[in-house]
Amino acid sequence: MHARVQSPPLKPTLLWDGDCGFCGRSAWRLERRTGESVDYAPYQTMLARFPEIPESALEHAVHLVESDGAVYHSAQAIFRALMYAPRWSWANRFYERSQIFAALSEWGYRRVANNRYLISKVL
Repeated sequence: MHARVQSPPLKPTLLWDGDCGFCGRSAWRLERRTGESVDYAPYQTMLARFPEIPESALEHAVHLVESDGAVYHSAQAIFRALMYAPRWSWANRFYERSQIFAALSEWGYRRVANNRYLISKVL
């Protein structure tokens, strides 16, 4: 079961760390794929909007808040957002159908997320 928010947005909203350059560039690249189907916002500007999501969780992973109130995080949030990009919707289906791919994706996401500030400085 996924977390839920009481007041869902009109369209899916991806929350990312506005203090992280790597996160901003990644959100921008994802937005280029999804277009206007998904809204993007630094989580710091949305804390009051979605009080059900702890700030500590937002500090550690990207979150996607769906229009039905469901909340997804980490790699799953990215694949869910790609569901709204016609050329990339296959990626979410693959994530949902392959436990191995999902586990590897989450593992990889965690490695990158834990080192994002270092990666940001290097890039």
